[in-house]
Amino acid sequence: MVVRMSRLVPLVPLCLLASCGLRTSVTVADESELRAAVASPQTGAIELPPHEILLTAPLSLPSRPFAIRGTRGSVLRTASDFDAIQAANPRGLLLERFEIHGARTPHHARRGLPPYNVPFARDFRRNGIVVEGGRELTVRDVTLRNITDFAILVSRTGIVRIEGVTIEDSGSLDDRGINNTSGGILLEEGVKGFKVLHCSLRRVRGNAIWTHSNANAPRNEDGRFAHNRIEETARDALQVGHATRVTVEFNEGRRLGYPIPEVEPTGFAVGVDTAGNVDQSLYRSNRFVDVNGNCINLDGFHHGEVRGNSCQSTGPLQNYPYLHYAIVFGNADPGMQSERVTVEGNTVIGAGYGGVYLIGTHHTIRNNTLRMLNRAHCTGAPTPARCNNALNEPGMLRSGIYFARAANRPSPNAVNTVEGNTLSGFGMDRWCLAAAPGVSLQEQTVRANTCKAE
Repeated sequence: MVVRMSRLVPLVPLCLLASCGLRTSVTVADESELRAAVASPQTGAIELPPHEILLTAPLSLPSRPFAIRGTRGSVLRTASDFDAIQAANPRGLLLERFEIHGARTPHHARRGLPPYNVPFARDFRRNGIVVEGGRELTVRDVTLRNITDFAILVSRTGIVRIEGVTIEDSGSLDDRGINNTSGGILLEEGVKGFKVLHCSLRRVRGNAIWTHSNANAPRNEDGRFAHNRIEETARDALQVGHATRVTVEFNEGRRLGYPIPEVEPTGFAVGVDTAGNVDQSLYRSNRFVDVNGNCINLDGFHHGEVRGNSCQSTGPLQNYPYLHYAIVFGNADPGMQSERVTVEGNTVIGAGYGGVYLIGTHHTIRNNTLRMLNRAHCTGAPTPARCNNALNEPGMLRSGIYFARAANRPSPNAVNTVEGNTLSGFGMDRWCLAAAPGVSLQEQTVRANTCKAE
């Protein structure tokens, strides 16, 4: 075995190699050279060759400042289902310009979600890149294909930048043949200072780009998802879960909630989704086409803004078996109350039910264009089949904007401003705005809305 030293960069002059902490850049040709370079305390960077290297076991990277760089044709391929790259508590890790090819096959072992109190990084073991702890992680211009679980999974890490990444044909199924949320980019358990920019994800089974934390874990903080493209996922394009100060902007998505057999009926696709306790965040200027679910879900969202987003789902109704409300407010997390959200200037064309399912207080719903509403043609009767729900509240599924009394749990509904919105669709001339029993429209400000049948 020969390890070729391509460059020496002294950190402290006039000292011995081991004593001064000098790091080298090493060019490798095969797996044995790669592992030897990683194991050497003197290696600071690895240059991959312009050909494939087969990994027979996970590649565990050191915690010191470290880089792996490739060039055109540089590929790390896993021999079977295991994590390709692992890093625990890195301090300055750069992964750049190479590909990772996993071992996913149509016959991969199926698995469900971990227990509620177990981080995903401790349970999913067939990932592309897994980083736990540490700070200053950069993944740039890396392509990941056929990863069985998560393409990139980052847990408890500070200062994370993922940019120009391509992910294709990744994610696994549970024993029912339903997606188990995996396949994309997940930041969990209190990641701080993160950016996911200019990434492309295609045919990802679970959520494409998202944050998540267990209820007892820190929230994720200070992040941005921007200029990403997502095409075909059975779950969400983007999800902000248990986080604060996150901006989701200028992203594009197409064919969300496909393939249909892999969709979880109680966890269908959303353009921009929310979970847990999320505040001081902004969702703006995101564009989605063919959303087999919700355009925007605000379950746990408070003290934030939703501006200038659009969704169009205008194909035959049978193409969208999970087509739901356009925009939904929720309150599943007991640590939050739905309040002080601005929803302004959004356009949704095509919804199975209404335009906005509203709970909470001090919200502003202004100047939104909501068309092709109530495509299911609900009237308050139990037919057609997809209208056979909440029959004790006939306004729930047929109304353009529904002032609800509960979502995941009971909620106040008062002191909201709903103005300047344009709503059209089946029955919107009759059922444009309605309130649930016990909710008073007199406690709201409702004015200058345009409602018409379509």
